[in-house]
Amino acid sequence: MKKLQVLGPGCPKCQELAKRTDAAARALGSEYSLEKVTGLQEIMAFGVFITPALVVDGEVKVTGQVPSVEEIKKLIA
Repeated sequence: MKKLQVLGPGCPKCQELAKRTDAAARALGSEYSLEKVTGLQEIMAFGVFITPALVVDGEVKVTGQVPSVEEIKKLIA
């Protein structure tokens, strides 16, 4: 099971990244959990200073942008 985490305070870009990540994972048919991480200390623990960010199985894949659903599929496959 993939562990997907969207890091960000809940801004519109963060919400859009969460929505697209969910859509990408569903399209791939993968088993996954999607967590929204909003705490500043938790976000900084990943070494992320620009949000939104996408973390896949503990590895930061994207920071400061909202990739397309197709791009996210490649990152989580």
